[in-house]
Amino acid sequence: MNIRKFENFHILLWLVKDLCWVTLSEKMGVVMIVPTIGFAIYITWLSRTDYAELLHNLAVCFWISANSIWMIGEFFFNDSFRKESTIFFVLGLLCIAWYYYKVFYRKVFRRNN
Repeated sequence: MNIRKFENFHILLWLVKDLCWVTLSEKMGVVMIVPTIGFAIYITWLSRTDYAELLHNLAVCFWISANSIWMIGEFFFNDSFRKESTIFFVLGLLCIAWYYYKVFYRKVFRRNN
């Protein structure tokens, strides 16, 4: 299965969702959350056998979730969800940091043995 085609379509969904955000298209923006996060989760599931791809795609899931929470906060709650969205941004960053820590650790450990 070619995951790249799913990733490319996912980028389209993500861009449409964010375009709705910047153009203040509230209803369409909220509707676009479902397919955008849905595709991100599906791509993450497809990449589950490749550790690097899995963690990077999991970070994307967290990023889009954070982005969506922030958008909803701006649309309907006077921009009061930034703290909540920050949690998801940090979770995504931790996924990436964990991966690169493991890669760095393996290189250093192998070099010393």
